[in-house]
Order: sequence, then C-alpha cells, then structure tokens
Amino acid sequence: MKVFKFGGASVRDAQAVKNLRDIIGNQGMPPLTIVVSAMGKSTNLLEKLLELSISHKVYSNQFEQFKIFHNNICQELFNDPEHLVFQKLKQLYAQLSECLENPETNTDKMYDRVVSYGELSSTLIVHTYLISTGIDCQLLDARDLIKTDSNYREGNVKWDLTGSAVNQHINQNSRYLTQGFIAMDEHGHSITLGREGSDFTAAILASCLNAESVTIWKDVPGVLNADPDLWKDTVKYDVLSYGEAAEMTYYGASVIHPKTIRPLAVRKIPLLVKSFYHPQASGTMIMEIQHEKLEPAIIFKKGQCLISFQMRDFSFINQSKLNLIFRLFEQFDIQVNMMQSSAISFSVSVDSPDSSMKNIINSLSEEFEILYNDHLELITIKNYRQSLIPEVIQNRIVLLEQKTRKNYQVLVSTRNSE
Repeated sequence: MKVFKFGGASVRDAQAVKNLRDIIGNQGMPPLTIVVSAMGKSTNLLEKLLELSISHKVYSNQFEQFKIFHNNICQELFNDPEHLVFQKLKQLYAQLSECLENPETNTDKMYDRVVSYGELSSTLIVHTYLISTGIDCQLLDARDLIKTDSNYREGNVKWDLTGSAVNQHINQNSRYLTQGFIAMDEHGHSITLGREGSDFTAAILASCLNAESVTIWKDVPGVLNADPDLWKDTVKYDVLSYGEAAEMTYYGASVIHPKTIRPLAVRKIPLLVKSFYHPQASGTMIMEIQHEKLEPAIIFKKGQCLISFQMRDFSFINQSKLNLIFRLFEQFDIQVNMMQSSAISFSVSVDSPDSSMKNIINSLSEEFEILYNDHLELITIKNYRQSLIPEVIQNRIVLLEQKTRKNYQVLVSTRNSE
C-alpha cells in the first residue's frame, strides 16, 4: 500500500483535479490510499463563515462564495448541470447551513464541525471525477478511520482505536480516497488535527497500514533549503533524514506538517515530497539516513513576540521561577520558539500573543517586570555557515541571538524596537 496526499493547491481548480487524476492514473493498479485537502483557500472562507455566524452577523455572501466556488469546479469537470454531484453538494450545503444557523456555545467544537465541510466537499468532487474517468476507488469518511480525544481544533490520536478502524475499512489490495485534517472523537463529534493537518492524516494512515511509502504532492519541486519568496538561490534536498526534516518543521518550515515525521520514522516508512506540476521528477525523499554534510536550511518564522521577565527584587532567576512561567505557558498552550536566561531575567520568543498571553502577563506582573516587543521575525539557520549570518541579519535589528554547534537563531525586527 502506498499513500498519496494532495493539498489544497493541488485541487484548487478543475485543471488541478484533472492533473490529480493523471497522477493517479499513471500509478497503474492499486493498492493506493489517497488523502485530499479542502480545495484552494476554502478553509479560510469557512473560518470567515464561522466568525460571522458566532458574531450573529450576516454571512450569506460568504456562504454563496463557498457554493459558487465548488459548483464552478464541477461545471468545468462534468459539463452537465444535471450531474448527480450537484445534488450531493446541495446536501452538504444544507448540513453546513444548519450548522451555521445553530452555533455551538463551544466555539472550538463549532470550528471543527464547520471547517470539515471543506474536505467533505473536495473529496466528493474528486471521487466523483475519478469514477467518471475510469479510476475506480472507494470514498471513505476519515472520521470513521481516525479516532481522537475531544481536544477540539487539535485532536490527539488514539492509536489503538485508529489502527483497528483503519484496518477494518481498508483492504490492502484496493484503492481508496479520504479526507485529510478531520477525525472523530468517541462521542461522534468532528475533530480536526490542527491547521494544515492533512499531511498528518497521511502519516497516520500509513503508519496503521505499515505502508510502503507516503508521497506529498506540492507546488514546489521538493523540500528546499529556504522559502524561494524570501531567499534567492534556493537548493533542493534530494534526500533528508527524519531528524533533519523534523527539526526543520519544528523551527517553522512550512512544507510538511510538524507531526508528520514521527509516525513514519517509527515504522521506517519513506516520505516523498514531489511536484504535482512535474510528477516524474525525483523530488525529495525523507528516510533513515546519516548525513555527512548538508546544505544550510534558512527558515523564516514571522509573527513572533519577545517577552522578557525580569525579577522585581533583583533576586536570581532560579528553577522555581522558571517553573512558575512554564506552568502558565503549559496551561495556556503557549509554544516557546526560542529562550534565553540571564542572572535576573528570562526572555522567550513565542507566536504573537492573544488573550491568553494577557492572562499570563497579568498573573506574573507582581513577581516580574514584563517587557515585550511584537511583530518580530525568528530566523533559524540549521547547519549554519558563519558567512551566511551577515546576509541574514542585514537591515534588521537584532533583539536576541543564539548559536549552538549546528544551529543559529536570531530574533529580529525590521522597525525600531519599542
């Protein structure tokens, strides 16, 4: 069994769906499990619908956009206004409408219900098109396969239950299509696996099936050492170790979802990142391998905030003081991306603060004097060369800097710090 995952860009319009069909068709006979994301930016549109619904504002224009977007793709694919796919989509739209008209008091639970219609709509369209063009496959609801707890918006997988469900529904000799990103808890509620979580879906299924490989189809030639929009002269990695790939995702590289690597590494299942524009090209293979030398990876993570906790009584920062800070970070699910300690202060870089960060600041303001700078950027150079550092920090204000044996990190501002 192989697992293919197609993201939103690879099903963003009718031509992209036709390209997906060609890639599947060129694979020959099954077994194959295909994971598909929501089409284009439809998840963003669903999030806007949700926001308006919760705020009791009019959302009819946005809802119409969602329907028109999917209907237009179908019109181009099937060229038949009476095709059954439109009736099936109407049923999904009716379910979504009912959900929006009766908002949950738990907004996270509501989020997972609403955004799941992006994946449900896309897989309905893709499956119908594959069948109509001679590609036989069975459509499965991912919520029948992947079982999680009730941690809405980022469910934690229950691996034993998931493994049993996957092997109950998937025959190793057939071809299947299912949704990325969505799952179900023990109460039958829709759960999502975290934003951009379709990669993780593919890894979960591959792990449970002990698959031969996973291929993620992207609009890039493979894993590059930097974002080509932010760095000139990027280099594609032909092969990466699981460890290197996992670290890159941790530091903010967006080509693979951070949770994807571990379940594949445990099973030693290779992960391929390939271009859906050039499916015959080699792409990047992520596998168990030892690197002798690796091109530096330059990772830019925007939307950072620097928070500094300084002791008011000039006593030292000790273990108990750090425990106090980290207990609150854990309570409010704050991800620390970089940290540095001195005798009387402790500084961290985190994703830009929301209301929970205000609660942390209020809780600690008696113990610490707290300073922060917002709208910052964290730049990481993995396997750095000293010669790259001046170019990275050029025209930027350095606020925090660290070096280890292999990695260099710097928190910078492009404007005057406050």
